[in-house]
This record gives sequence, structure tokens and C-alpha cells, in this order.
Amino acid sequence: MLIVFIGAKQSRQFYETNTGFRLNWDFERLRVGMPATTRRTVDLSKYPNLVVIYLGMRVNALTGIKTLFGFGPRISNAVAAKPDGLLCHEQIYYSLFPVHVGMRQYWRDFQSLETWSRSEPHKIWWRNFLRDSGGTGFWHETYFLGGGFEAIYDDVPAPLGLSQFAPVIQAQGSMFSARRRLKVEGEPGLPAPVPEESTSSTQP
Repeated sequence: MLIVFIGAKQSRQFYETNTGFRLNWDFERLRVGMPATTRRTVDLSKYPNLVVIYLGMRVNALTGIKTLFGFGPRISNAVAAKPDGLLCHEQIYYSLFPVHVGMRQYWRDFQSLETWSRSEPHKIWWRNFLRDSGGTGFWHETYFLGGGFEAIYDDVPAPLGLSQFAPVIQAQGSMFSARRRLKVEGEPGLPAPVPEESTSSTQP
């Protein structure tokens, strides 16, 4: 063990001397035989109503590339405005072919997420998308710390996420909105961007 420790230390010194980069090796852990991995977790006690939502946009046709690139700056601007309740926003790249990108967001509670999704500019994007998806497919899956999942897939040609194993049904009636799918009590603070009767699709 001592020989390995000395050899590793010399290798580190040689690398740093010749490259100018420093290696963050914990030699004390190596010397005493402790695991080099640092394990941490999080205390979510201050976020009892935490909501995590994954969203994705998939290019289904060449016209979808233009739609996707036009959508990106709008999302960036919306996040930069720091909507109430948004705790964290991260970009995700699902695949290059077909082009499929998205994001992961953490919200303080469902009410904050719902209010944002039904406010401008989000409600305008959603209304326009349901009229013409512009060669793309859009989906989201929402997970709740307190229990419960919900999802929607619009113009998504291939199963993904929950739809790969759970039965897929029409997003109508009791499955029309996220609030109904989750069976959240009460009424939303704002109306849906598009009334249910005007479309066979669904709202976020």
C-alpha cells in the first residue's frame, strides 16, 4: 500500500509540473484505505411541496429545426425573469438524431408552476403550439415530492418516459389539465391558455 501511495504521489507531481494543471487527489484517504468517493445528500425539509418537471422538444421534420431554435431564446428570457417559485433550471440534451433537447426545472410547489404556465409569455407559446406544432413534438413529465406523477405528450411520434410502459390515453375530460390529472383540489388561479372544447390536445 505504501508503494502504491508513493507512486501515485510522484505521478501527481510529475503531471502537475509538466502540464500546469493540479489534480485534486485526496492522498490521506488513499493512505489510510478510506474510500475516495465523497457521498452527500440533500435536506428537503424546507420544500415539502417540491415539484420536479422534465420537458422536451423533439424535431419531427426539417421545419422543426427553425421552431426549436426560435423557442430557445424565449425560454432563456423567461428563466432570466426569475418567475416566482422557480428554484432551479437546467438544460438537457436527449439526442442528436432526432434532435431532442429539453430542460429540468425544480419548483417550490404546484401552484407556482401552474400560475407560470398559464401566464404570459408561456400561455402564448402554448396556444400557438397547439395550433401548429411547427414540425416538433413537445412533452413533459412532472414528479411531486409529496406523491404523484403526471405527463403529457403532444405530437410525440415514439413512446418515451412513462409512455414506454404505461397505457396511453386521450388527454380529455379528467385528464385534460395537469391539475385534473393530479387530482389537485381547488380551482386554478388563471384560466387555461386554450379551452378544452377548442382542442383535442391538452394544457400544461
